[in-house]
Amino acid sequence: MEEKKKIVLAYSGGLDTTYCALHLSKDLGYEVHAVLVNTGGFSSEELQNIENRSKTLGIASFTILDVVDTYYQQVIKYLVFGNVLKNQTYPLSVSAERILQAKSLADYAKKIGAKAVAHGSTGAGNDQVRFDMIFQTIIPDITIVTPIRDLKLSRQEEIDYLKAHGVEMNFEKAAYSINKGIWGTSVGGKETLNSREYLPEEAWPTQVTQSEPKEIEIGFVHGEVASVNGTHFENPVDAIQEIQSLAGPYGIGRDIHVGDTIIGIKGRVGFEAAAPLILIKGHQLLEKHTLTKWQLFWKNQLAEFYGNHLHEGHYLDPVMRNMEAFLEDTQSCVTGTIRVLLRPYNFTLLGIESAHDLMATKFGSYGEMNKGYTADDVKGFTRIFGNQTAIYHQVNDVKE
Repeated sequence: MEEKKKIVLAYSGGLDTTYCALHLSKDLGYEVHAVLVNTGGFSSEELQNIENRSKTLGIASFTILDVVDTYYQQVIKYLVFGNVLKNQTYPLSVSAERILQAKSLADYAKKIGAKAVAHGSTGAGNDQVRFDMIFQTIIPDITIVTPIRDLKLSRQEEIDYLKAHGVEMNFEKAAYSINKGIWGTSVGGKETLNSREYLPEEAWPTQVTQSEPKEIEIGFVHGEVASVNGTHFENPVDAIQEIQSLAGPYGIGRDIHVGDTIIGIKGRVGFEAAAPLILIKGHQLLEKHTLTKWQLFWKNQLAEFYGNHLHEGHYLDPVMRNMEAFLEDTQSCVTGTIRVLLRPYNFTLLGIESAHDLMATKFGSYGEMNKGYTADDVKGFTRIFGNQTAIYHQVNDVKE
């Protein structure tokens, strides 16, 4: 009897990967090893429910790889250092974690001697490229199997298949594709497939339960979140989760990102990311006070490229390590606290306190007085600073 080929499946327990698990084992005859790479989006109860369902799909094994701390250290902290928001909107909630998930799956496939890997990406999105690029770099000799993409399946066809095989799950909820991680939750549904509609209230995983404004204080040490409301956290991951628990119930961080996909088409995806948006915006404000003009300028240039390169699956490009070294080096003085006011659906950055604040009053107050130079200093500086422009206008008799 021919031995079944081992295949490692990226498994989340959602509609797509549930279909893949059953199809790979029942229809294609693979020995399926389902692997859930946890990037911080599951409770212990959810993980148990996912494991229980996986056992009904004819798979050989189910494994959870907890990579939350690795995800923070290798990816998230650089997104904060760079204040990375795709198109000034999206904190790379899914694209960032896909990179680490693919990398973890590739390592696991090598470990168990799998002959193939599989993921549930469609043929119309970015994830297919991210997974494939990581796999072809780390495990180039292993076959990549993608049932949803190859069979061009609709979500309804997947639902019909699973119902026909007696699989029980919340198919009404499955009408929305939800991906939850520590750096935000993405939400895709029929409303995001067009340019006009917005997601209904019930589609958002976190419902609004808070209405009274609340002020919180967040502390940073060398650019990394270290405290919330005076409580120090040894692990930044715990601080992120604390901020999410405080801000999420206000409905903060909801939006729809519109962007250019890797494959050249426009795409829309809903997301909620309360903690990421507060941390990025708060960190950016602290940097405005503690970094010089040219530090901020070059950070902005590199960070935009870094975010786009990561978003498009190029995490393993060595230039990413070069940029990470630069971003980390800029954080030596980014230490202080920010004050944030939470309200339903929005937040306000109230201000910062830092020993490295370059607005230190001993040098003067903008628009009020100066203490570091004289009026004559400014007159001489201005004459030299504008000299070339003045010469150009005089030589060329420019009349404005």
